[in-house]
Amino acid sequence: MQPLPIAESRARFEDLVTQALDYARSLGATDAAAEVSEGQGLSVSVRLGSLETVEQTRGASLAVTVFAGQKRGSASTSDLSLVALRQTVEAAWHIARYTADDPASGLPDPDELMREPGVDLSLYHPWSIDVEQATEMALAAEAAAMGLDRRISNSEGAGVDTSEGQFVLGNTRGFLNGYSFTRHGLSVAPIAGKGDQMQRDFWYASDRRADRLADPAVLGKYAAQRALSRLGARRLSTRKVPVVFEAPLALGLLGALTQAVSGGALYRKATFMLDSLGTQILPEHIMVDENPFIPAAMGSGAFDDEGVCTRVRQVVTAGVLNNYFLSSYTARKLGMKTTGHAGGSHNLQLRSTRTAFNHDLDWLLKEMGTGLLVTELIGQGVNYVTGDYSRGAFGYWVENGQIQYPVQEITIAGNLREMLMGIAAVGADELTRGSKTTGSILIESMSIAGT
Repeated sequence: MQPLPIAESRARFEDLVTQALDYARSLGATDAAAEVSEGQGLSVSVRLGSLETVEQTRGASLAVTVFAGQKRGSASTSDLSLVALRQTVEAAWHIARYTADDPASGLPDPDELMREPGVDLSLYHPWSIDVEQATEMALAAEAAAMGLDRRISNSEGAGVDTSEGQFVLGNTRGFLNGYSFTRHGLSVAPIAGKGDQMQRDFWYASDRRADRLADPAVLGKYAAQRALSRLGARRLSTRKVPVVFEAPLALGLLGALTQAVSGGALYRKATFMLDSLGTQILPEHIMVDENPFIPAAMGSGAFDDEGVCTRVRQVVTAGVLNNYFLSSYTARKLGMKTTGHAGGSHNLQLRSTRTAFNHDLDWLLKEMGTGLLVTELIGQGVNYVTGDYSRGAFGYWVENGQIQYPVQEITIAGNLREMLMGIAAVGADELTRGSKTTGSILIESMSIAGT
């Protein structure tokens, strides 16, 4: 896949954004924002040693938002011609004139916008890989999985994907900036066993830099080991025990916390974390940090989707919530100031002050003693208004710190507020996916519904 012509397009994109903003002003808009972006990608999947699908994508878009006082209208197009640009601005302006006033509507205040070019966060690392090379890589991952053990009987396939893009965002309050970005990934999903005893598992790696992806053979073997370890799964009787969320699932707990203290849920009063600012929401040994400036990280960015500066923050200190996650709109709805989170969080890390470098998953299981290690969750089952949590689960029964056997067809249940306050320990087996990082998490007690 050939890299995008970044330098040439950046200048053109800045010109298109400027033209859109100028035209919106000429129509009578009091304010406007525009974004021009383009991207391309390659996705290859294989199954049982044969190429299954190849998907190549390329596209561009222009999105415009205009304001008539506190009335707002938006429109977009995939056509970047001057005629289409004008038609799109006119469409957004037509919508804005006939919508109702919204006191919270509007662009960020000028002093909140990023004015300087900003540091290079190393977010663009194109991967010159073609279909044949991507296919070979996916086949190697699947072959490693299939060849590990004769009990690996089937495969849901393996895949390689790569994408890159760039954007320029601007508004009529003086912001004009953008950057280029990449994302690459490798995945494999082997099946172990036969008949009604089959078990599936998977593993994947993703990064902005292809050279930091896991070796295909290593990733394939690990996925196969996970599938094999699920064979012979049993059911459990109903009980209440400590639960360890393996790191990939612990990331979901961090995500649930983030959603619960985000502006949209707060101003709608659709969260169990209402009025939680400055209160104890996690044990004293838990910290949650945010750093938007980690080079080449998935969640890095010097500004948010509105052009507001991002900042390094201690979201939770000694279990106390210091900050919400707010855009300009949600901040105004709450009578607060934006925190630079239009578009989401930026490299969150949950950690415990009690965690030592050697506190891996095995240590965490010993710390738990007897209980459940959860490695897969099924269904949604989260009520953010009440915090009630109920999910189907697969995992492993643990006694005296040692895994005894896999378990399936169970449901784990609790309340998110109590679960978060019940975090007894965090492992050093940190995993980063997307914009979040944490190790495995031990919850003091949850209900298990089984036979």
